[in-house]
Amino acid sequence: MRVLITGAAGYIGGKLARALCEKNWVDAVIGTDIREPGFSHEKYRFDARDVRRSMDDIFESEQIDTVVHTAYILPPIHDTKRMEDINKGGTQNILDASVRAGVTQILYTSSTTAYGFYADNDEPLTEESPLRGNDDFTYAKNKKEIEAVFKEFCERHSNITVSIVRPCFVVGPGFTNPAAEHLQKKLVVLPSRARPWQFVHEDDLINVMALLLERRIKGVFNVTGEGSMTFSEMIRMLGNIPVFLPWSILYPLNNLAWHLRLSFITRFPSPAMRMMIHPWIASSQKLITETGYRFQYNTRSAFEDFVLSVKKK
Repeated sequence: MRVLITGAAGYIGGKLARALCEKNWVDAVIGTDIREPGFSHEKYRFDARDVRRSMDDIFESEQIDTVVHTAYILPPIHDTKRMEDINKGGTQNILDASVRAGVTQILYTSSTTAYGFYADNDEPLTEESPLRGNDDFTYAKNKKEIEAVFKEFCERHSNITVSIVRPCFVVGPGFTNPAAEHLQKKLVVLPSRARPWQFVHEDDLINVMALLLERRIKGVFNVTGEGSMTFSEMIRMLGNIPVFLPWSILYPLNNLAWHLRLSFITRFPSPAMRMMIHPWIASSQKLITETGYRFQYNTRSAFEDFVLSVKKK
């Protein structure tokens, strides 16, 4: 197997590159990203490249047969047009190049955010639940839209094995996104109606992705740790103090801070906070049943590992 990983300098792409280099069924791993990953291995080669640029030369010279597409702007940015161009345009570019190169498998990292955050969400969300990623939150909106692209792609290219993982929030020593930063503030401001969350450990997600690649398993799979945690539990485990405010006050205050680019107050737009107040728990039963995978961590133990890494700093 010769694997191309987009977003190879990112959280998940980088961890997967390291993991695949240690697999005897992988001959080569080629990573692409706009910055160097700071990783070397005899099986690994890196090419600094925007995911929207032509990849045909890489596919041809490296004889790529498998693609893992993790390139995506995770932290929200104010330039929505650029964010969507990278997320959606980059995906289409990779899919087109894969077809031209005769790739046999594509693994895409989606997210349970593709289901959206609504009061009437299924509890739990399953792979059959509708994808309603909120249109006013670009991250979730793009996840929903990209999955629609993949659905059409699968219909037109049934000869290619397409695997899609939908993880919930991923935690562990590498958890460094805006949500992680917010939880580590001494005073953590949250909506008063905050609902429990679930997490999946980074090691479990990487193990699942490697499993789908090795066995050439097609399909869509939620990847979520069992159980959930309240925000009060999370924040107190980190040694911080939760401050709960009514939605009617918090939403406009956060919205003002976001538009004024006061990043020391918030690094995400107010619509993102809906993930805190609506049910958003997904089941991994399909994954367990169809692949036999057994999670090493549940939600609580995954978050505890993140807490340990924070306290070691």
